[in-house]
Amino acid sequence: MRAIIRNILKELQVESIREAQDGTDALALLKDVPFDMIITDWNMKPMNGLQFVRSIRLSKDTPNRYIPIIMVTAFTELGQVVTARDAGITEFLAKPVSARSLFSRIKAVIENHRQFVRSQNFFGPDRRRRKSASFSGTERRDVVMM
Repeated sequence: MRAIIRNILKELQVESIREAQDGTDALALLKDVPFDMIITDWNMKPMNGLQFVRSIRLSKDTPNRYIPIIMVTAFTELGQVVTARDAGITEFLAKPVSARSLFSRIKAVIENHRQFVRSQNFFGPDRRRRKSASFSGTERRDVVMM
């Protein structure tokens, strides 16, 4: 899967692509290299993609907790999408991956910047995609402006 994504990124003229063997490797790499975006697979071992995302979003030691993260996975049932969203991903990309689908997620990350939310149990991009003009209650979360 990494080779496919790397080839698509090269075709999209992405100039700098770094790869890690797994989530643990990627966390170490994050401390040394300032990345613009992360594309990760849910299915990794020993640290899976969800654990990797949670480590980035919840650890105070992470160099950039706000980094956009695209989760690539074959797990596309609603409960799994919600689990990935609740871990703090920015975008979700279902396998099989095409150049068009990867490009659309990268474009969404760039063009549709979402504010980050901090609550007792969550830190990550605002999970709500639709804005409700009729909301009049008290906010139960802090919005983190970047």
